Amino acid sequence: MPRSDQPSINLASTMATGTLTRSWSMEPDIRLEDYLDDKLQSTTDFENLDSLLANVEVQRSQLQSQLYDATRELEDARQAAQDHQGGLARSISEFERLQQSIDARQRIVMGSTAPDEAIRRLDRPMKQLHKLELAYQYVSLLQDVENMRLEARSHLPQSPKAALESYTRLKQLTMRLRELQCAADEAATHLVNYVERVTENLWDEMKSTMSREMESILKKRNWPQGVDTNAEMDAEWLQCFEKLVDLQVPEILYSESVVPLLPFEVMARTFAQWFRFQFMGTNATSTPQAFATFCIPQFVSLIDKWEGFFRENVGYILVSRFRDTKVGDMSVYMDPACALVAALLPVMREKTNAMVQHGLRNPQFLGSLMVQLMNLDDELRSKFNYDGGDPERGWAGLTSEVLDKHFDDWLKAETDFALERFHIIMNSPDARNIDYDYSGSGKMKPTFGAVRVTDLLKSVTSQYERIRRFSHKLRILIDIQLEILDNYHDRFKDSLDTYYTINSTLGRTLHGVTREQAAALEGTGAFETLCKVLGSCDHIVATLRDWSNEEFFVTLWEELQARARKNSDQDDLAGGKSHDDVRDQVSSAVGSDGDSGTMFDEIIASYNNRRKTAEEYIVSALIDSHQKAFRPYLSKPQWTTITADTKVEPSQLTVTAELDEPLRILKRNLTFLASALSTAVYRRIWREALEKLQDTLWGDVLLRQNFTTLGAAQFVRDLQAIFSLVDSYIPDGSLTMSTLQDGAELLSLPLEAENGGIPLQQASDLIFMDNTEAKKILAELGLESITPANARKILQRRVENSE
Repeated sequence: MPRSDQPSINLASTMATGTLTRSWSMEPDIRLEDYLDDKLQSTTDFENLDSLLANVEVQRSQLQSQLYDATRELEDARQAAQDHQGGLARSISEFERLQQSIDARQRIVMGSTAPDEAIRRLDRPMKQLHKLELAYQYVSLLQDVENMRLEARSHLPQSPKAALESYTRLKQLTMRLRELQCAADEAATHLVNYVERVTENLWDEMKSTMSREMESILKKRNWPQGVDTNAEMDAEWLQCFEKLVDLQVPEILYSESVVPLLPFEVMARTFAQWFRFQFMGTNATSTPQAFATFCIPQFVSLIDKWEGFFRENVGYILVSRFRDTKVGDMSVYMDPACALVAALLPVMREKTNAMVQHGLRNPQFLGSLMVQLMNLDDELRSKFNYDGGDPERGWAGLTSEVLDKHFDDWLKAETDFALERFHIIMNSPDARNIDYDYSGSGKMKPTFGAVRVTDLLKSVTSQYERIRRFSHKLRILIDIQLEILDNYHDRFKDSLDTYYTINSTLGRTLHGVTREQAAALEGTGAFETLCKVLGSCDHIVATLRDWSNEEFFVTLWEELQARARKNSDQDDLAGGKSHDDVRDQVSSAVGSDGDSGTMFDEIIASYNNRRKTAEEYIVSALIDSHQKAFRPYLSKPQWTTITADTKVEPSQLTVTAELDEPLRILKRNLTFLASALSTAVYRRIWREALEKLQDTLWGDVLLRQNFTTLGAAQFVRDLQAIFSLVDSYIPDGSLTMSTLQDGAELLSLPLEAENGGIPLQQASDLIFMDNTEAKKILAELGLESITPANARKILQRRVENSE
């Protein structure tokens, strides 16, 4: 708070202002004024002036000391900076001199040959030293290999598990050396090969040692003659069996292929010896002809005989060793019967190879051999559940092993046999005869040749439907089955072309017709020729469509589609067949995203075209036959015969004599075609033929001739004969000619009506009046298929209306 004596404060401020100023500017110091105003605010404050001055002096001294210290430190910093700058300059100068010295010495060294000479002198000793060191490492490695080998041998046959420890270390060393060799550009080839050879020899020696122990046990028990199939293995035998299995466990677990179990190999040696003696020697049972009758049945019987013995005695041992391992789902290691199959397959494979070599020299035998091998494979799979070490896809079989090497040879043999069989079928005397007993009434009748061709194709399917590889199946389908179908189709095409040539004016002019060819088409000859093509093509199409729905061909198509969609190689879809080849021969839908398509689309389309053409030719032949037969009838002049009876009943009249031959021809044609064609095709063909016959009778008789009452009744009677004949073969078939029937009924209206009927004159007046009245009267007569215009034309043909 400010004091009450304010004037004294102002005085102090004035004194301070007047006496204290900056020494260098002589201007008042604001901070000093504030200080004095704060300390000298009243007159009483002057009493403390001494102490205030003393305090100021002390502060001045402190400030002076601080100023001195700051000045000294600034000077020291300046001096240090100058010293550092001088030292840096000296360092730079020394560095430059040192660099110049180094450059000078480097030029001297570069001009001197002493270092190169020293290096050359040391090169040879260094190489020798390196070789010595490398040799020492080689020797050490070989010593380690030998030690591990000796250690493994020392544990046999008592402790195979202990021997495996040393062998495992040696095996790991071998694998590591092979890896290092690959990284070192195949260096140390001899060393790596030697270690691998030692490892393999050790393994063979280990197995041989353990096998000898098993063989001694088997010899004591007089195996297999002295062992009953229902007997139990004793403890020593089982212990030896377990040792051999334990020895093989690592090999089995780390092997990529199936490894036959060693104890089964040892026990199967006696069986193999017996097999070789029976089927691979000079006995009668060793001949190729005995392979299916003796060799295969005896092989399967041997396994079947000892199946129960091994399962009962050692099944639990295999389960205990392999159940929880990666091979726990493989029957070759879990099922003793399958293990026995795996042990015996090598000798059967040896026999098979010998049979294949014989088959290559005798192609006819090769085909039957493959069937026998397929049967053997199927029996081993089904009877003993043998999976060959592949539980997902199953065992490929001995057949696949043979085909992987000799498929082309087998395909050629099968192709030659199938084509030869096809030509024999085609050249047989009855091949072109219609098989009327093939199916019941109302069904298509193929030729004997068509039935035999489909049987041949079925037999080809049975030859390859059990083959595993898709490319093999596709090639057989295309190279054999589709080839036969193409050849057969070409025969039908040639037959139809020949028929067309004989029956066309242009064809007869250009190529001529022999007497035999013309005679062959007389009567029903033309129909028979065409029905053979039609029935056979229909039979082929129906068979192929049935096959397209069978599981084998459906699966084949699905696999083909899957390959075509993901295969980027357009030139090799499967088995050397390109995409275009397969599409042209199988189906245009190959590779498409849709679900349509079958393995026989293209060939079915080809046969359908021939079937359609044959059907069209049959219709044309019927029309031509009817035109020739009805020609005398069309020119009959007796339609205008007059009778005194104004009422004539058509049923009381006899058929016109000129119609006898046409009726005979119609009956002949109806009878023949009914026996060869299916009901649907039969009705379709006759509907077209009868429509054409109706057009002929309509235009050349009904609308061209003049009729009296008797003539109209006679025409109605003739039509009734035709309709009755047609209906006897085709129920309601005459309805196709209903327009002609209605026209004849209108034509035969009586002159005088009875029982409320409509007479001719009344109907004529109304029909000629106008279309409305014409339609009414036609509807009343029940002749709605007749138009007013046609009705007028028909009534104009009545003689009575023109009078």
